Amino acid sequence: MTLPPILQRELDTVTLMVKLYCRDHHNDDNPICNECTELLDYAAKRLSNCPFQEHKTTCGKCSVHCYKKDMRQKIVDVMRYSGPKMIWKHPIIALQHVIDSRRKSPDLTGKVKI
Repeated sequence: MTLPPILQRELDTVTLMVKLYCRDHHNDDNPICNECTELLDYAAKRLSNCPFQEHKTTCGKCSVHCYKKDMRQKIVDVMRYSGPKMIWKHPIIALQHVIDSRRKSPDLTGKVKI
């Protein structure tokens, strides 16, 4: 699956955050547990089906919330835990995520809100 660069960057960021969360919360010998793998697969599917594609902001700032309620709560938990740690573990990626989150959210027609 080939994603536009902004979506790939968001998927890479989510992947790092989930791995950090999994390592610290799920005492497992695998690099990432089944539950977290499922969450990452779900996030990748949502990103690949994003109606805004390269015009989107970060998922947290998006005008359309396409995650199911239970998966949304899981990703919120991951981001609340991993977000502050990303500054120290992956500072460039964290900074890029902050920059991406400042983009204006497009509406459903794909036009950017002003």
